[in-house]
Amino acid sequence: MYAIIETGGKQYKVEAGDVLFIEKLDVEADSEVTFDKVIAVGADDGIKVGAPYVEGATVTAKAIKNGKGKKIVVFTYKPKKNAKRKMGHRQPYTKVEIAAINT
Repeated sequence: MYAIIETGGKQYKVEAGDVLFIEKLDVEADSEVTFDKVIAVGADDGIKVGAPYVEGATVTAKAIKNGKGKKIVVFTYKPKKNAKRKMGHRQPYTKVEIAAINT
């Protein structure tokens, strides 16, 4: 059984036991998270698609940790103007493990 959920402006295909890095959630580590924006649920007997979300379907997950991704360098410049700027960015994330898909 799998589900397609929406969180942080992105969509993820998840199954029980999957570990995901998603946009940062305001939760503590080792706490339960419930995703109620379930777009589709697939099982052996077929797929159920919501309009826009499946009624009564939820996905339960456990937040493992919060952290920051690897640093990327953002470098912008304007040619022939001697204008340049160098910045770094580390995207925050929440690592979650999918516990169950409830339909």
